[in-house]
Order: sequence, then C-alpha cells, then structure tokens
Amino acid sequence: MKYRFRWDEWNDEHVQKHGCTADEAEMVIRAAGRGYPRKVGAGKFEVIARGQGGRFVRVIFIYSPPGIVYVIHAMPV
Repeated sequence: MKYRFRWDEWNDEHVQKHGCTADEAEMVIRAAGRGYPRKVGAGKFEVIARGQGGRFVRVIFIYSPPGIVYVIHAMPV
C-alpha cells in the first residue's frame, strides 16, 4: 500500500521526544506486516514493526485529512 504522510512541527517534535524520527515512523508504517495497521481507538491505527537498526517501534496514527497519514505517536517498544 502506498502511503502519503503529513508532518508539522507538533508531530515531528513529538516523535523526536520519544527517540524516533519522521523517517523512521514512515519506515515502520511502510514495513507493516500482516494484521497491520490495526484499529486501536476512535479513528486511531497502530503499527508495530522494525525501525532503524532493527529495533521495534510502535507508531500510532490517524488519517487527517482522509487518505493522509498523520502520525500522533512513535516510540521504541
């Protein structure tokens, strides 16, 4: 699946605060295996996959606007 991402100052700084980068969050979503993304709440989706250096990273995102991925959380597991 081809994803389009939207980044702004808030979500870029938020993932960095947890030790990730926008590039790594995108890589995790693109690497999503079977069963992902999965719904985890009202309009929220989760992917857990390998990020940079092979570490596992959990990424939570919403579609905002529809069809565009807006990452709201990314953190090593």
